[in-house]
Amino acid sequence: MQEITILHLFPDLLNLYGDTGNIACLKKRLEWRGYQVKVVRCTVEDNQMDLTHTDIVFIGGGSDREQKIVCSKLLEKKKELTEYVENDGVVLAVCGAYQLLGKYYKLDDETIEGLSILDITTERGETRLIGNVIAQSPLFEQPIVGFENHGGRTIINNHEPLAKIIKGYGNTGDTGYEGVHYKNVFATYIHGPLLPKNPQFCDEILSCALRRKDPNFKGLEKLDDSLENQANEAIIKRFG
Repeated sequence: MQEITILHLFPDLLNLYGDTGNIACLKKRLEWRGYQVKVVRCTVEDNQMDLTHTDIVFIGGGSDREQKIVCSKLLEKKKELTEYVENDGVVLAVCGAYQLLGKYYKLDDETIEGLSILDITTERGETRLIGNVIAQSPLFEQPIVGFENHGGRTIINNHEPLAKIIKGYGNTGDTGYEGVHYKNVFATYIHGPLLPKNPQFCDEILSCALRRKDPNFKGLEKLDDSLENQANEAIIKRFG
């Protein structure tokens, strides 16, 4: 059985919203299907980012201070990350990491340079956008649910949004859209963590990685998602 490698970037700083839960979810849903999984942690201390055999890159959220530290490290690998994305590498970027994939994040008194992998820009708003989120993506039937807490307003220009807001604020609070989907990049403000309550979203990410690795990939084996679906539906019933 194939081995899937997940690269977790800077978990020592970007783990503000239980982001290791996303890694655990990706790993278990692969293992339940018989795949071997290798999780590689790239910390700020070592900054050993080898994308050669990486199948999924995950980058989580953090405070503005932590984002500035991480961004300086990411910029050192800008060429490699850009090539990885353009070659259909799979990336899940949550909250602060979503902002860093763009051109810049403008704060009150300074501007954090981004990777410019996505043609997006972010500026800090006067208030934070906080609350539960329900959004519908065209990529799968199940609504995406979770929580958002961000001061940034992200303009996605000509990019496709990841989902349409049903409940919550999303990218700016007034566009009605949430996140970005570009090639095999999934960028979102939704955390909590994101994937355990959204099994269809998790499987979409896994399918992209497996399809890229194996052109003969026929699709994922079905799992019993009774508990995961109940968690998803409970949020929809309570906040929808």
